[in-house]
Formats: sequence, C-alpha cells, structure tokens
Amino acid sequence: MDEEKIREAARLFLEGIGEDPLREGLMDTPGRIVRMCHELFAGYGSDASEHLATRFEAPAGGGVVIERGIRFYSVCEHHLLPFFGQAAVAYLPEGEVVGLSKIARTVEVYARRLQLQERMTAQIADALAGSLSARGVLVVTEAEHLCMSMRGVSKPGSTTLSFAARGEFEADGALRAEAFRLLGL
Repeated sequence: MDEEKIREAARLFLEGIGEDPLREGLMDTPGRIVRMCHELFAGYGSDASEHLATRFEAPAGGGVVIERGIRFYSVCEHHLLPFFGQAAVAYLPEGEVVGLSKIARTVEVYARRLQLQERMTAQIADALAGSLSARGVLVVTEAEHLCMSMRGVSKPGSTTLSFAARGEFEADGALRAEAFRLLGL
C-alpha cells in the first residue's frame, strides 16, 4: 500500500467536505485511515490457496462438510461503505478435508478487499473448488450493506443473500436443495 497517497487522499477528502485537517481532532486522522486500510484491505496481500494447502485424509464414508456462521466485514467498491454478514460453506470431500479455520481464513481473504458481495461469494467458491479435492462446493453469503441502510433507499436491516455452487452442488438440484435445508435456508 502507498501510505503517503492514502494520507494525502484523507487530507484532501477532509478539505473537500469543508473540514480543517489540521484541527485537533483531525490531525491524526490520515494516519488512522492508513492503519484502517491495512486492516480492511489485508486480503490484497493474501492468497487463499496458502490457507488451503494443508489438508488431511477424509474419514471413510464421510458426507457433506458444512461450516456456517462465518462473520465477515467488507467494503462495497461502489460507495466505499461497509457491508457485513455471515458466510456458510458446504463441500463434498473427495479423499481430503481441510481444517475448519482454513475455510474461515479463505472467507477473510476475499472479504478484506473492495468487493461486490456476489463476486466475493464466487471467489470463495472458486478458491475452495480449485484448492480442495472436493466433488462439490456451495458458498452462501448474507449481508447488510450500509450503502442501502444509511444512504440512498435507507432501508436498515435489509439483507442480501447470494450463493455460488460448483461441481455436484451446481449439477444436482436435489443435493443443492438438501444443503440449503441443512443451512437453514
């Protein structure tokens, strides 16, 4: 990240809205924004395949693996406002499983970038499908977008649901429906 460009952009923004970037409460704001950017956009420096590289032998006769309630925070690329919610992942292992924390880390890699929810959902599904020996992957995200809640249409509490299916979850509607049922959707 170019920290000096971020600091300058923050100073210009403050001036642009009519603030004095040198007043007491704002003097350190450009530096705080730099630190915030390192946190919010850490996904640009991460590769999901690194998290998914360590796998374990799947138990014989194992079925669908589901992890849900994975909280995420992201930033809408259209308005630079946060959206946040939960992701759920289901996959059908083929010989190998991945540690559950690695699934959550994969969600985090893509959430910590400027995003569209639909793209983020697809990126998570593609990363899992590409890195795991899985017969199928299903990713569901549900999020509240502050660009809808606090501005524009102003509908707080409304959420957006998106999903991406790969492999058997894409090809088999009954399997996908069963996974949705298990996810409570």
